[in-house]
Amino acid sequence: MRVLLLGRNGQVGWELQRALAPLGELVALDRHADAGLCGDLSRPDELASTVGRVAPTVIVNAAAYTAVDKAETEAAQARLINAEAVGALAGAARDAGALLVHYSTDYVFDGSGERAWTEADATGPLSVYGRTKLEGEQAIRESACRHLILRTSWVHAARGGNFARTMLRLAAEREVLSVIADQFGAPTGAELIADVSAHALRACLSRPELDGTYHLAAAGVTSWHGYAQFVIDEARNLGRALKVREIARIGSADYPTAAVRPLNSRLDTTKLRHTFGLHLPDWRDGVARMLRELQT
Repeated sequence: MRVLLLGRNGQVGWELQRALAPLGELVALDRHADAGLCGDLSRPDELASTVGRVAPTVIVNAAAYTAVDKAETEAAQARLINAEAVGALAGAARDAGALLVHYSTDYVFDGSGERAWTEADATGPLSVYGRTKLEGEQAIRESACRHLILRTSWVHAARGGNFARTMLRLAAEREVLSVIADQFGAPTGAELIADVSAHALRACLSRPELDGTYHLAAAGVTSWHGYAQFVIDEARNLGRALKVREIARIGSADYPTAAVRPLNSRLDTTKLRHTFGLHLPDWRDGVARMLRELQT
């Protein structure tokens, strides 16, 4: 089996290189040309050529435009990468007879209520980022390619920038941190996403009826404030010296951003767990693991 991975240097892409390597020959690309192969989603016209040359069994797309606030003023670029390029990739996957694995987001929902979102729930993105990610999903489905769309939330890893690393940096500089307490979700480790992806795609290859859209997130729920408190407490337990003495709760209205964030980012993972026979660990396990890795 040959696997084509796009976005190899992102948080999820980096972990996918490890998780996918045992499955067969792995061709991992980033946005820079490699041996004449294009992995740059801002150049969708070249993606079909790359797929044709690699002739993969599976295409895993871990690349995306993820600058949520910047997307409000760069809507065309976000749509090019998150929707148009994804559509081109889906068409190439269909023509090659390849399974396309693609990552989407909790931002496709409007964040209302307190119930965890299921795959069957109506979408209603609040931001350009959310809308373009949803458009990417729709392009995949309309292409009629074999596909596995995994919606996830609040991704973290020891590599790259994320909320936990930002909190650690600020906690070393400031005595008081103000963190949003009215947005809820599950911090989800890139390594968990990668491992589940490898497991699920293997199952789909032998059972095409399993293709479709699934929610993938760690178990449990917290707020950004609760997440920050856990990060600070765990870091101190690991011996990290931090200046912060208070983590104040604030509402989303107290911290305006260019893009509107969903208040409810809970994802119901029942379908994923039951279909693929998985147990998803509590979000604290993944965050604690990341913090230990950062200490080494």
